[in-house]
Amino acid sequence: MTTAAKPGQGPLSGVRVVELAGIGPGPFAAMLLADLGADVVRVDRPGGPGLAIDPAYDVTNRNKRSIVVDLKAPDGPARVLDLAERADILVEGYRPGVAERLGVGPEQCHARNPRLVYGRMTGWGQDGPLAHRAGHDVAYIALTGTLGMIGRPDEPPAVPANLLGDYAGGSLYLVVGVLAALHHARATGTGQVVDAAIVDGTAHLSAMIHGMLAAGGWQDRRAANLLDGGCPYYGTYETADGGYMAVGALEGRFYEEFLRLLGLADLADARKDWTRWGELRERVAARFRSRTRAQWTELFEGTDACVAPVLSLREAPHHPHLAARGTFTDHGGITQPAPAPRFSATPTTVRTGPALPGADTESVVRDWGIPATAHDDA
Repeated sequence: MTTAAKPGQGPLSGVRVVELAGIGPGPFAAMLLADLGADVVRVDRPGGPGLAIDPAYDVTNRNKRSIVVDLKAPDGPARVLDLAERADILVEGYRPGVAERLGVGPEQCHARNPRLVYGRMTGWGQDGPLAHRAGHDVAYIALTGTLGMIGRPDEPPAVPANLLGDYAGGSLYLVVGVLAALHHARATGTGQVVDAAIVDGTAHLSAMIHGMLAAGGWQDRRAANLLDGGCPYYGTYETADGGYMAVGALEGRFYEEFLRLLGLADLADARKDWTRWGELRERVAARFRSRTRAQWTELFEGTDACVAPVLSLREAPHHPHLAARGTFTDHGGITQPAPAPRFSATPTTVRTGPALPGADTESVVRDWGIPATAHDDA
């Protein structure tokens, strides 16, 4: 089933993955597996997944190959089952029961390939009162308590794009789950179903906070704690030119360095005195408003005050540290994050640009040894 590993193509080289096309966390999870070297075949539906972006710019489909299959056509399910028979992992993001009705659910796939790891990516999970309801990132993280932690106390909770729910609580937990199940399958010969729910993963991310809450070290309200913007030496401040600086001077020695560079050494005793945090915040804010972001960046450069400029998406790739590490890369004219993390023996890279729907049918049929249809041969 598994193809031979190729040196230099990532630690998952030789692992075969079928991705049933969707939007959001499923494609990102499959991209991560592809970045790590897996041979990911994305099964696109006729007409595309509905994401309002030119497929040529959808970097979540990089390092993949694509075929188009109409699962509602008479031969559609059989085409997917042919792939599942030869795969190590399958990823789908339908509502519970949909894959079964289409004829490509876990039972049908495991009948063809008992070793298959069947990864299911949803917001609410495969069971529970909301399992069959529609939803998006913001609703999932709202119910877990994590959205309510973010933002100023006198404003609505701040929405962290779809990074916290879809990708952190969803995609990353699906990838951890399918890789753990793959390890088990290779040890025992038995595949299984991985139920990755965004509500579960996002709740899991808050484990440390729940421990602090139980110990009395966290207040259950926004901007009242050490790490949520309540602490005046852990947060963001506006500069004279409308930019922002991020401050994370938590430890005593970093805090002292921070105050010294700001010229506020007289506030050293305010670090642990909550009654003075209001005064501390006001004076720090006033100091930051006295210079531009570039000026503050230069002042804090090379220090351990734990202060950094807040950069935009377009600015970030040009930061000297990120540029030196190659944190971002350019491929096909698109600036994008490079694969992460990094491996000493099996380095990863962006091998190919976004897979265009149906563009790789011939190579997938050949490499995976699946039966060709009359349409494939045309």
